[in-house]
Amino acid sequence: MQRKAYVPGAAALLAALLAGCTGGTGDGGSSDNSNPGEPGAASAQAQPGKYRTLPEPCGVVSPATLDLMLPGIAEIADEEQRDKAYRGTPILTYDTDRKVGCRWKVESTTATDHLYVDFERIVSYDNTVSDDSEAEQLFAGQQAAADLPEPAGSASGTDASAAPSATSSAPVGPVPSASPPASASGSSSASSSPSSSPSSSEDLRPRVLDDLGDEGFLDDQLSPSGSTAKRRKVTVAFRTSNVIVTIEYEEQPATTAAEPDSKEMQDKARKLAARLADALSG
Repeated sequence: MQRKAYVPGAAALLAALLAGCTGGTGDGGSSDNSNPGEPGAASAQAQPGKYRTLPEPCGVVSPATLDLMLPGIAEIADEEQRDKAYRGTPILTYDTDRKVGCRWKVESTTATDHLYVDFERIVSYDNTVSDDSEAEQLFAGQQAAADLPEPAGSASGTDASAAPSATSSAPVGPVPSASPPASASGSSSASSSPSSSPSSSEDLRPRVLDDLGDEGFLDDQLSPSGSTAKRRKVTVAFRTSNVIVTIEYEEQPATTAAEPDSKEMQDKARKLAARLADALSG
């Protein structure tokens, strides 16, 4: 009886195994020239960010803090409207794990106040760039767009970095209230610019904040004089790991003679930002 020379299936398998062992190197080595620990290896992928979720934005500011930042909210006569004012209005978003925000607006006899809090979680889609590095680049662009002036008498004021703080992925709870300021919000000020407040010798110009999160800055803009009252907008933004937090605090007095106080508004916005940063780190 004639004997078969080979089994077709076995021969194909053997050929595939031989090709895998000898492909490209001629010495039995791998053809991708990568070893564990070397650039290009799978183990060299960038680390993900520390935060995987974001807090519920309308719940991070306590009613007591809203009382301080939005004068008149507690005096809203209609209980239903008052409760609605405290709850705030969430922004429209299609991915609450990536971006969330909440707005509050209150009109009183002395002024109209706005507060906006925004959280954005940055995710890098490049395996060689970490989420933190991507967030750092985006924050640098946000700060550059603010066009901060050079610090007075300081050659190193452009350094926005600070010692990184510990972070956690736990949701942020309501922020406790800040201490009441010396003066009531909405009162007029003799200053005509953030840097000329007579109540303090500190520099109130837009500036880098090196004691907030991993990095932060403050912007303070006063609308030009016109037929309506001047509006002041104070923005405090900071980055903690791969989350960027932005606070916008605006006030427009009811009369054209009044001007929102720069120091008072900055103090309130910075205290809220510090509490949000502490809550994220905790």
